[in-house]
Amino acid sequence: MPIAQDKRPRSGRAGAAKTPSAALSLRKKLGVSQRVFARMISLSERSLADLEKGRPQSQSTQRRLMELARLYESLARVVQPGVIGQWFQEPNPAFDGLKPLEVVERGQIDRLWAMIYDLQSGAPS
Repeated sequence: MPIAQDKRPRSGRAGAAKTPSAALSLRKKLGVSQRVFARMISLSERSLADLEKGRPQSQSTQRRLMELARLYESLARVVQPGVIGQWFQEPNPAFDGLKPLEVVERGQIDRLWAMIYDLQSGAPS
């Protein structure tokens, strides 16, 4: 009796087309290291590396990635996209001297959204 062969594609198969994960694409857009990006989305560096290799995402990770992607797109409308990654890592007086990365880590991303709103509307802060 012949054994049935599994016809599903395997991720490590030679010649298989690889597409970058959403996490990797966003990290490259931001221009930040894995260490910084992992902090932005509350993952360990190892988990991020797995995610970038195509490991399925949890719903909470998907939500964090979607919010960070939306934040990036909004920031890119008010500042040059090439400096956004650096901006996240520098202390900012608008956030009481915290780095925007630290604001995100503290769960206060709404402060970044408020800043974007102020910049877009011309409202004083």
